[in-house]
Amino acid sequence: MARKGDGPAIGIDLGTTYSCVGVWQHHRVEIIANDQGNRTTPSYVAFSDTRRLTGDAAINQAARNPINTVFDAKRLIGRRFSDPSVQSDTRLWPFKVIAAADSDKPAIVVTYKGAEKLFAAEEISAMVLAKMKEIAEAYLGSTVKNAVVTVPAHFNDSQRQATIDAGLIAGLNVMKLINEPTSAAIAYGFDRKGSSSGERNVLVFDLGGGTFDASLVTIEEGIFEVKATAGDDHLGGEDFDNRMVSNFVEEFKRKHNVDISRNHRALRRLTAACEKVKRSLSSTTRTTIEIDALFDGIDFYTSITRARFEELIADLLRSCMVLVEMCLRDAKMEKSSVDEVVLVGGSTRIPKVQQLLQEFFNGKELCKSLNPDEAVAYGAAVQAAILSGEGDEKVQDLLPLDVTPFSLGFEAAGGVMNVVVPRNTCIPTVREQIFSTDSDGQTELLIHVYEGERAFTKDNNLLGKFEVTGILPASSGVAEINVRFDIDARGFLNVAVEDKMTGKRINAINPSERRDEIERMVREGEKLRREEWEHAKKVEAKNRLENYAYEMKNTIGDQKIAGKLRQAEKKVIADVVESALQWLDANQLAGDDAFAGKMKEVETVCNAVFARAFLSWCRRS
Repeated sequence: MARKGDGPAIGIDLGTTYSCVGVWQHHRVEIIANDQGNRTTPSYVAFSDTRRLTGDAAINQAARNPINTVFDAKRLIGRRFSDPSVQSDTRLWPFKVIAAADSDKPAIVVTYKGAEKLFAAEEISAMVLAKMKEIAEAYLGSTVKNAVVTVPAHFNDSQRQATIDAGLIAGLNVMKLINEPTSAAIAYGFDRKGSSSGERNVLVFDLGGGTFDASLVTIEEGIFEVKATAGDDHLGGEDFDNRMVSNFVEEFKRKHNVDISRNHRALRRLTAACEKVKRSLSSTTRTTIEIDALFDGIDFYTSITRARFEELIADLLRSCMVLVEMCLRDAKMEKSSVDEVVLVGGSTRIPKVQQLLQEFFNGKELCKSLNPDEAVAYGAAVQAAILSGEGDEKVQDLLPLDVTPFSLGFEAAGGVMNVVVPRNTCIPTVREQIFSTDSDGQTELLIHVYEGERAFTKDNNLLGKFEVTGILPASSGVAEINVRFDIDARGFLNVAVEDKMTGKRINAINPSERRDEIERMVREGEKLRREEWEHAKKVEAKNRLENYAYEMKNTIGDQKIAGKLRQAEKKVIADVVESALQWLDANQLAGDDAFAGKMKEVETVCNAVFARAFLSWCRRS
C-alpha cells in the first residue's frame, strides 16, 4: 500500500510486445506519451559495447543487433527452462537463452560492454518497468514510487511473484497486480459510469501481443465481479507474426533455394515486415511485402491476401473461441445473457477475430469504443488512484473482485490432484482441508502443493513441497493435519499447516522466498541505472561542447559580429574551436568531466576575446 506523501501512483500495462503507462490527474486518467511522442512503448531492451537501450531506441536497432536485442521477456518470466513453450520459443528468438547455473530458470545471454552477461527474465522486465517509471516521472516532474501492474489472468503463482520481483528491481513498490481483463473492465465501466443502471454482464476479450484472456465480469454500482476467466498465456499477435514468417521463409526457399531460418538479421527484418503486413491486412484485403537485400543481396518481393493470412492462423483463432466458450461455461451463463463484448488488445483489430466473435454471439455488435492498446493501462491507473488515495469521488466507490485462474490443491495417494480451491473461486479466500497419516506410527508427512486442472499432479505445476515433522505416533488415520490455503487480493498463495494434536504450526509457502537472489538483482539494476545516468551526463556534456564550438564558429562567420572583431581575435577563436572539434573526434569515449573541462577551456578563451573586443569597441565609441 502507498504511504501518504509518496506522490501519485501509476498504472502500468506490462505487455509482451508493447507497454503503456497511465496516471490519475485532473479528475481523469492520462495515458502518458514517451519521449518519442508514442503512447505505447516497445517492451524491448538492447545491449551494445557502450550502453543499454530500452523501448523505441532498442527496437529501432534490432535488425542491426539482433542477438543482443531482447524481447518477449513476459513469455519467460516465472517459467522453467524445461517448459515446452520456452523450448519452442528459444528456436525462434535471435538471442540466446540457457538454463541458469544450478537451477531450471531460463537465463538470457547477451554481450554488454564487450563481456558476456546473463540476465533473468525478471531483470529484463524490470528494465521495461523502469522505462515506464521514467516516462511517468518526466511527465509528472516528480519521483514515482508506487504502481499497479497488470498481468494476464492466466499467469500462475510463480509468474505473478516474478512480476512483483521485477517491480522491486525497477525501484517500484507494486501495490497490486491486477488481471488485464479485469483492468480493461474497469476502463469500460468507468467510461460508462452513470450512463446506464442495473447489472451488466460483460465479456472482455483480451487478445494482445503474447497472451489471450477471456473474462466474464458482472458490473453493478461500481462493483466489478469476475465470474470466470479462461485464457492462454502463450497465444497472441506474435504467434500470428511467426506463422507469416514461417510461410515467407518457405517461399524464399522455394524461389531462391536459400534457407534463411538461421540468419538472425534476415529473420528480424522479415518479422518486422510481417508485423506491418498484419496491421495492413486489418484495413485491406491484399498487401505486398518488399525487403531489399533480405539475404546475401537477394531482394524479397511478394504479396499476401487477408484470406491467406486468416488460413495461416485459423487454428489459433479457433483456440480463442474454445476458451471463450469455456469461460461462459465456468460462469454458468448463456450467450444471450452477455450484455456487451468488449475488445481489448491490439490483435482484436484483426477482422477475422471480430467476425468469429460476432458469429459466436449470434450477431451481437461488439464494443469498440475503448482504445484496445490503452484500456488495460487505463484501468490500472484507476486502481492505482484508489489504492494511493489520489483519486476523487469518481473512483473511490469502485471495487474489483477477481478470481483464481487455476485450481489449487495437493497430491493425494496415487499422484491424484486433490483440489482444495477450485479455479474461478472469488479472491481473497481461505480454504482448509484435513490431512491424515496413512501408516501406523508415522511421525513425518510430506505435502506437495500444485496448481492446474489435470487429474494427476504430474501434469500440473508444482508450487512447493514441505515436510511436517514431530507428529505424535498413532494409528493410521488418527493424526489430523490441517492445511490452510490463503489467497490474498493480489492472487498470492500462502499455505500454512497445523498439527491438531500438538498445535504445531508451519508456514509452508509464502512470497518471501528467493530474497537473496532478488536483492542481488536489485543491486545490479541500480548499478545499470547509475551507468545509464552517467552515460546520459556524458552525452549531455559532449553535446554542450559540440554545440558551443559550432555556435562560436558560426558567430565569427557572421558579418555583423565579425566586423567588430580584429583579424587576430577571430583567429584566436577559430583556433580554439578547431582544436576543440579535433579533440572531440579523438575522445568520443571520454567522461563527462573531460568534456566539461574542455568546455570550460573553450569558453574561457572565447569569453576573454569577446570581453576585450567589447572594451575596445566602447573606447572607440
